[in-house]
Amino acid sequence: MRKIVLMMSISLDGYIEGPNREIDWHLVDNELHQHFNDVLKEMGAFLNGRVTYQLMAGFWPTADADPHSTGPMVEFARIWRNMPKVVFSRTLQHADWHTTIVRDVVVDDILALKAQDGGDLALGGADLAADFLRLDLVDEFRVYVHPILVGRGQRLFPETDDLTALRLLESRRFGNGVVLLHYERPRPGGH
Repeated sequence: MRKIVLMMSISLDGYIEGPNREIDWHLVDNELHQHFNDVLKEMGAFLNGRVTYQLMAGFWPTADADPHSTGPMVEFARIWRNMPKVVFSRTLQHADWHTTIVRDVVVDDILALKAQDGGDLALGGADLAADFLRLDLVDEFRVYVHPILVGRGQRLFPETDDLTALRLLESRRFGNGVVLLHYERPRPGGH
């Protein structure tokens, strides 16, 4: 069965964006971007909310034609364009580039998607991630901690009264100071 893998960059104090939706503090150099490409090209689909999808759709479809794009950017533009995408939105009416629009996160539908053949499913976006976490649908976490304190903004993880046990699969330090923390949710029966 495919896994749902939450992949997000965060500040050391737990924010994915600043108070005005800033993400300009993300330290994505060629090494980290190539790592993202190596992980994401093996995925079966991107699962995003509307905001994340529109942010990506506003840049990546033509990024490989930009003469200022780096090699990893050119590669990712092709990965993004060709990868199946599922966008969860109640307002988005149209989407291109192999994109399916879904109105609500329905557990049975997500389980059916996980049961399909193909690579794992890359989950992005804090609001959508909160829904998936609340419904216990996230199997792995790939959290990229950037060496900065943002102070306030959008947190990755919502407050909850529940404890969630995780098992460390991998940690890695990149040359720019970003640290990957890769965890899985232990499941009964090993799933």
